Amino acid sequence: MLNLKKLSTESRNPETMGLDEMGPLEIAQAMNREDARAVASVTEVLPQVATAIEWAATAVAAGHRLIYMGAGTSGRLGVLDAAECPPTFGVSPDVVVGLIAGGAGAFIKAVEGAEDNRQLGEDDLRGLALTAGDVVVGLAASGRTPYVLGGLAYARALGCKTVGIACNRDSAVGREAELAIEPVPGPEVLTGSTRLKAGTVQKLVLNMISTGTMVRCGKAYQNLMVDVQATNEKLVVRAQNIVMDACGCDREQAVKALAATDGQVKPAIVSVLLGCDAESARARLDASAGHVRAAIAE
Repeated sequence: MLNLKKLSTESRNPETMGLDEMGPLEIAQAMNREDARAVASVTEVLPQVATAIEWAATAVAAGHRLIYMGAGTSGRLGVLDAAECPPTFGVSPDVVVGLIAGGAGAFIKAVEGAEDNRQLGEDDLRGLALTAGDVVVGLAASGRTPYVLGGLAYARALGCKTVGIACNRDSAVGREAELAIEPVPGPEVLTGSTRLKAGTVQKLVLNMISTGTMVRCGKAYQNLMVDVQATNEKLVVRAQNIVMDACGCDREQAVKALAATDGQVKPAIVSVLLGCDAESARARLDASAGHVRAAIAE
């Protein structure tokens, strides 16, 4: 029988022993206090997160992939982070990929037993035609999920850079991966409900990895997301605002520049800042591997 009691994610929180007697405000206050501890726990693992960013950025810049895999809440968080990369950073859905034990349907409804299948983790990565240049990030709040362990073992044997994210120290997932990221937010407000602090911590780390990776790959200029895809009315206006902020121009000039670049923000910015046409702006960006700051440098 598994001894889960040794895991901090399964321990009882002494601060919330009276949870069932608390009023609505008391519950909210207790959870808010615990969430602050969750955020603080990530501070201790920032050097490891930085390494993951560098590995992923190197892989993506070379045409390889960042792949998340997990089960339950952990899997859903990976799928969510991956799904948000194309509209935010203008990358193909094949660049950042999320795998969840049990397949896409498990995002909405749990697939019983899928997380306990070590072979399934390997099979899912094989289904992606995993190569040694890819980076595989295994997510498991407990740090012991067989699905994740199987995937990490296969990826590492293939020569991939591997990262294990868990919310317990010296976890099996952390030991299986080349790099362990193990923030420990402590016992949950509701014992064992790792969708709470453990989920928050994993989301924070994934935010850092994906955003840091894309920034390093030239998907930002200053703090502006210059590869945003203007696929709806809100994003069309956001694209205009980004050009205006980056160039200090008015909306009319931003609209004109974007029209000349088929709505692409980066060449629009370069064309305005350098006073050149769209074709020249694209050539400058091609020469700078898509980095706006380098493209506009004299």
